[in-house]
Amino acid sequence: MRTAVYPGTFDPVTSGHIDIIRRAARICDRLIVGVAKNAGKGPLFSLTERVDLLSSEVAALPEGHRITVVPFEGLLINFAVEHGANQIVRGLRAVSDFEYEFQMAGMNAKLNPAVETVFLMAADGQQFVSSRFVKEIGKLGGDISRFVSPRIVEALKTRFAEQAD
Repeated sequence: MRTAVYPGTFDPVTSGHIDIIRRAARICDRLIVGVAKNAGKGPLFSLTERVDLLSSEVAALPEGHRITVVPFEGLLINFAVEHGANQIVRGLRAVSDFEYEFQMAGMNAKLNPAVETVFLMAADGQQFVSSRFVKEIGKLGGDISRFVSPRIVEALKTRFAEQAD
């Protein structure tokens, strides 16, 4: 059985993330989406909120029955091994992503050569979508509906309203 892990912060989950999740699910039998604690990034949503939001998004996918959303902290390679994964899926939006991802893939290969890193290029129209830009645009009142689902639009509006109070 081919099991893959797709890690990320998902703060919030975007249409680009969902595209990678759907495509990753086609190249493995089971996909574990690992939501990183990543407190150092100062996430807008808590780990539990991010897992819940992403779980709702994944449940709506036709491939959803083969995808599990799990929180994690610590080394990605350890998380992959704990879940029996033999692949780590990483999305690449631009050339600027490649250098960091290439280095991370090399380190993970040194830590455990049995786990292969697979890169998926962002689909057309998704290369510029990032959680950071979605949050900035949304916070300033811009239309983010092309970049996230209606559920995520509402979650962001609610969070921004809470912060304004």
